[in-house]
Formats: sequence, structure tokens, C-alpha cells
Amino acid sequence: MQVHTTPLAGLLLIEPRVFGDARGCFLETFHANRYREHRIPGDFVQDNLSRSGRGTLRGLHYQRQHPQGKLVFVTHGAVFDVAVDLRRSSPTFGQWHGVELNDANRRQLYIPPGFAHGFCVLSESADFAYKCTDYYRPDDERTLLWNDPAIGIEWPDIEPRILSDKDRRGVPLSQADVYD
Repeated sequence: MQVHTTPLAGLLLIEPRVFGDARGCFLETFHANRYREHRIPGDFVQDNLSRSGRGTLRGLHYQRQHPQGKLVFVTHGAVFDVAVDLRRSSPTFGQWHGVELNDANRRQLYIPPGFAHGFCVLSESADFAYKCTDYYRPDDERTLLWNDPAIGIEWPDIEPRILSDKDRRGVPLSQADVYD
């Protein structure tokens, strides 16, 4: 496994070791001791899977009182995955980083607590899996505006763009309930 830092402190790109042969492939998607060596906590409490069609944009979500760290990856298809630093004390506050995750590159992204997260589906459909360090609490969820010009995320030009009403109503960074 190779772990790469990104321009945002704590946000890590992981390339698991993939073993392939004529039957297909095998990889570990998580191993507590190995991930802990790279400062990725092993105290995940919830696993989630979403399936979305091409052009679906989910996010940018975060929880304010119960922030979640997330280990995210794609089991089928391709997405453009984005994390936005919402830690006011961070030198990269308000900055974003995006990476393509797909079923061919098998990459993962570790998103520490204090970030908003979202993704856009690039393939006809995508199965997106993620582990969380805290439970989902709908009453604590916040949504950052996916196309806030102050953040300037360079989303892929995919049509049609499909968003939930909640994601359309996200707030800009200037109005977001961010972390101290």
C-alpha cells in the first residue's frame, strides 16, 4: 500500500496493493494496523454504500457537532471526489482537493474530520463505499454549496447534472457553520 499526502493537511490518497491474475483481483480495502501506521484511524463505526447514475452530484456534506472522518472508494464505476477544508485554524481553510476514484485505479481517499465531502459520477453508474468514524446524524448534517465561487471547485463538465434539493440549497462558505 502506498499513501500519498495532498495539498490539504490530513487528506490522504491511498493506493492499495492489488493482486491480479486470470481469475480477477484481490485487495484489502482496510487493515487497521497498516492504516494506523499512516495515521488513519481504525475506529470506524459505520460503513455506507451508495449507487448513483452518471451526472449525479452528491455533497458537499459534513456534520458540525459530530464530525466524521471518512475512508472512501469506488467499487464499480468512476467518480470525481472532492474534499473541502472547513477547519478555520488550518492554513488551507476553504481550499479543495479533487481526485478521480474508480474501479480500475482502486484508489481511496482518507478525509479527516473537519472537511466537507462530495462527489460527481463520471461513469454510467457508480457504487461508492465509505467508512465513517462517527455515526450519521441527520439533525447535525450541513451542506456546503457545491458551486460556491469562493471555493472554486473545478467539477467535470457532466450533463445532466443531478442534485438533490438539499444539495441545491447548500450554503456558501461565507455562511457555513465551520470548525474552529
